[in-house]
Amino acid sequence: MLRSLIARLTGRPNRLLAFDEVKEKLSLRGSVYRGLRRVPLDHIVGSVNRYQDFDRAFLPIRSHMADRWVAVGTILFQEASLPPVRLYQVGEAYFVLDGHHRISAARALGWTEIEAEVIEVRCRVPVGPDLRAEDLEILHEYEEFLERTHLDLLRPEADIRFTIAGGYHRLLEHIAVHRYFMGLEQGREIPEDEAVAHWYDTVYLPVVETVREHRLLEDFPGRTEADLYLWIMDHLYYLREIYGPTVDPETAALSYADQFAAHPIRRLVNELRRAIEAMGDLPPMEIEPKA
Repeated sequence: MLRSLIARLTGRPNRLLAFDEVKEKLSLRGSVYRGLRRVPLDHIVGSVNRYQDFDRAFLPIRSHMADRWVAVGTILFQEASLPPVRLYQVGEAYFVLDGHHRISAARALGWTEIEAEVIEVRCRVPVGPDLRAEDLEILHEYEEFLERTHLDLLRPEADIRFTIAGGYHRLLEHIAVHRYFMGLEQGREIPEDEAVAHWYDTVYLPVVETVREHRLLEDFPGRTEADLYLWIMDHLYYLREIYGPTVDPETAALSYADQFAAHPIRRLVNELRRAIEAMGDLPPMEIEPKA
């Protein structure tokens, strides 16, 4: 009851994920038996068929489960052997097939790992151990993006993750525009796979490398490189309308960070500067595009 109340007050999830929902959203396909493993208990985030009986910490929700829960906990406390639990693995997250009470009691006793029989289910997108229900829609978009672009096959090292819905649809628009102008420049029809790879190498990656070089992500806590890419590109188009086509992505990235960084000190300095500029005591900051 207390955890449920805290979850409502903080907005944090307090329910287990339903495996069928994850399977549908992420188009899971195929499985591989991985045998016995020691699995971190905090990586177990959902259940196949009992996701309504336990909360996110695997505490039992229904009162009729108390006797069973205490009995299993007593056996574990006495260090008596119990069979391993059975889990589905999706990325770094796990879902319970069998052994809910054992997992619940083990967590209550302060265990950090449990022996499990693991079946890995193949997933095209990266799934972390902190998977939440609200992440599924964005991961679903990512799966559709990879299905359309084959970027994971063309550039296996690519790791494009958003914290905002709709980001991958925006990337598809960027790729389509890039493909169109590639065709104009080269005077031929550009295959989609070629356009995707060229966009990643010459448009997306340079912006991300600028973000990394100047450590801009530190000023936008909770955001990702892909989030910044979209915002920087929007800012780039805005700057080019004002200063012309010579404004380059690095200039746009630094300008965007200077104006919109979430870092408290930088945000305060920027707000003070803009307030002084508005009073006319300082000349407005001009952006000089790189030669």
